Amino acid sequence: MNRQGQLADFLQARRRQVRPADVGLPTYGDRRRVPGLRREELALLAGVSVPYYARLEQGQALGASAEVLDAIASALRLDEPEREHLHALAEQPRRRRAARPRPERVTPETRALLAALGDTPAVVLGRRTDVLAWNRAGHALFAGHLGAADPDTPDTRPCMARLVFLDPHTRELYARWEDKAKAVVGGLRITAREFPDDPGLAALIGELTMRSPDFARWWADHQVVACDVAAYTMRHPLVGELTLTQQTLQSPGGRGPRIVVATAEEGSAAQAALTLLTHGLARGEPARRPAARPSTAAPSA
Repeated sequence: MNRQGQLADFLQARRRQVRPADVGLPTYGDRRRVPGLRREELALLAGVSVPYYARLEQGQALGASAEVLDAIASALRLDEPEREHLHALAEQPRRRRAARPRPERVTPETRALLAALGDTPAVVLGRRTDVLAWNRAGHALFAGHLGAADPDTPDTRPCMARLVFLDPHTRELYARWEDKAKAVVGGLRITAREFPDDPGLAALIGELTMRSPDFARWWADHQVVACDVAAYTMRHPLVGELTLTQQTLQSPGGRGPRIVVATAEEGSAAQAALTLLTHGLARGEPARRPAARPSTAAPSA
């Protein structure tokens, strides 16, 4: 998961996804051993020498200029999040090895914010998408089939990435499951760039690659998704179908736990369904249904 290797894999994967016809290059009917552009074609489009681009694609030319990276990004037809990802991967690494990330904890300030959200579903996620905390509504909406106290200890703490890819209940929860799953993959790709020395993150990615063919395929595509706000239609087993906007609130400094908040449009049927869900909890009605417990605990830090 070192940055050089990520840069090489990203460039190779994205080059294979660009067809010559997409960028106006003639093929004259020639047969290609691999899909996508050849290295020399990409170098020509970007205006750099073939040997230089080859070194960059091999992770041996970190510290490339912003102008060169922008030219390569344009040749690869990268969107803005992908362009930012390329620039971040190609940064000159620090001379001193970065310390491994510390275990994450929920601060009193974050718990106060979680409580202040009241009946608005909210979940506190760590860098590996492990659930560090949730309020009552967040538990009922996202994982009512799990124990409410599960995030309190590392051994039972759920991991949202595992839930999305390996848990049948969560897969059924999203009407367009692929949209949510691809957002999780794109988010993990950004996290892997920011924390290349996190062994727990590497283990999570390895596990999902082995256990989920969908994850393995999308991870190999090197898609980058900066999905801070997205609308999802959810099929909740207790209150039915509702469309909610999930927003990610980043902690100050940008490197601590995040809070994912789900909101409904004012006066909508989805808002009424959320009210029904939270009022049912207030009356003490069961918010969970019997189900086989998936292996969703997050790796220890």
